[in-house]
Amino acid sequence: MKFFVDSADVSAIRELNDLGLVDGVTTNPSLILKSGRDIMEVTAEICALVGGPVSAEVVAPQADAMIAEGRKLAGIAPNVAVKLPLTWEGLKACKVLSGEGRMVNVTLCFSAPQALLAAKAGASFISPFIGRLDDLAIDGIDLIGDIRTIYDNYGFETQILAASVRTVNHVLEVARIGADVMTAPPEVIRKLAVHPLTDAGLAQFLSDWEKTGQKIL
Repeated sequence: MKFFVDSADVSAIRELNDLGLVDGVTTNPSLILKSGRDIMEVTAEICALVGGPVSAEVVAPQADAMIAEGRKLAGIAPNVAVKLPLTWEGLKACKVLSGEGRMVNVTLCFSAPQALLAAKAGASFISPFIGRLDDLAIDGIDLIGDIRTIYDNYGFETQILAASVRTVNHVLEVARIGADVMTAPPEVIRKLAVHPLTDAGLAQFLSDWEKTGQKIL
């Protein structure tokens, strides 16, 4: 499973990228606001840092304006994936932009029928939001499974990009069920390395090593 970082914080992305943990990046208007940066400038910086797809989101509500914005965003760098909302207008824009050979990430997906439409419109990625479904007591992991089954049934090449990933368990479950990609904030990715037994074992090893009175360097 590919790891995308859901952030517009260049320093956090760089740290993870240096460890070889970054296959791509996703951004959205809320993350751009949090960064305090100009969207064109920060997207260009991220694209230069990361070799994989970098999602940059349009904000227009109508298809024609989405297409114009998408073309401008795609012009930033070859690895920009234009992020479009899963609305009827967004699907229209997806069909045009994907037909031009541009990567498209269709976002805010909350049902398998929506995902089916996005695949038929030529989306490169579909982004089901599992955490937001969990907030409504709906199992977001089940949605990933339904989309996986449908896409496999018909050979759709659209990649399932599990989004709104909030916990280590989310990462485990979407990997187990077969998501192609997951995107998560840097802090969630860092937590994948944490386990209390690892910490306890290391503390014991260091305590025992100190008792030997030895040094390696």
